[in-house]
Amino acid sequence: MRSYLYCFVAAAALFCQLPAAVLAQEFSTIKRTINAPPKPSGTTPRTADGHPDLTGVWNGLGDNLLGVPNQIANDGVSIDSENSSHDIFSGTQIATFPRNATRGLNNEQAERAASLLRRVGSNRPVYKPQYWKMVKEFDQNANEEDPSNNCMPAGIPRAGIPSYIGQYPNYFIFIYPGQGGLIATQTMYRMIPADGRKHTPLEDLDGTYTGEGIAHWEGDTLVVDTYGFNSSTWFDQIGGYFHSENMHVIERFHRDGNTLTWTATVEDPDVLLEPWTTTPRVALLNPKPDAMLPESLPCSERDLTHTVTKEHH
Repeated sequence: MRSYLYCFVAAAALFCQLPAAVLAQEFSTIKRTINAPPKPSGTTPRTADGHPDLTGVWNGLGDNLLGVPNQIANDGVSIDSENSSHDIFSGTQIATFPRNATRGLNNEQAERAASLLRRVGSNRPVYKPQYWKMVKEFDQNANEEDPSNNCMPAGIPRAGIPSYIGQYPNYFIFIYPGQGGLIATQTMYRMIPADGRKHTPLEDLDGTYTGEGIAHWEGDTLVVDTYGFNSSTWFDQIGGYFHSENMHVIERFHRDGNTLTWTATVEDPDVLLEPWTTTPRVALLNPKPDAMLPESLPCSERDLTHTVTKEHH
């Protein structure tokens, strides 16, 4: 197993030398040699009411929901340098050896490195015993079973950090661009009140992909409490991690200078033995002061019918 980890992490370090995905060439292509969270810089702006101002385009790493460096970080592996990696959840060091080539991986090699590396992290939801077989079957057949295929929304918490946040005194706007490829998701938006209102009773809600979110502040951390989901999404890009309509998600957003850290805690007593909290994800503010979030291309799924193996994106 240890030798496999060596190979997987080395492959990721090599793959991450490639230019990261850039949304509509909004800013110059960034080369990423690591996927460790960026160190904050600058001061944290505040609104007139004293809260941190989360407004901005949060795609400064040139990455997105499908980007391999982002996926490795989401799954809990931090490649800190060519010689050092660790499991974010446990802190355990993962051996890495220096790259011995400057060439990048081809598409097939990149897919395999991404799929395998993203499974090294130790932070996993714990399901009730009767559901583990279903999780494994969904995972094994993800190319057919993934609910985000056929241009369906990624849902919450799978969508992660929104690429744009608009902050107003009594509500927030979150925008999540659509994605292409086999996992082809449509653009999502959320309008989240922060005016002290209470949730609609769960039995009066029709389940949706993003649920009914209500925001409040705990110190300098924005907390978004959401329920009222449908059961048509997974927790992440991999794993077959499904949920019930009774899922309850608590997201936390904390700005430190030009970085935004996000975590989500999932409670779903129908299928999980205990609440599960994602590995923290960190987004970087777009460095352009006049940055705009371009419109995503319409989602048109054309890959699914041509899938011939069970290799995962």
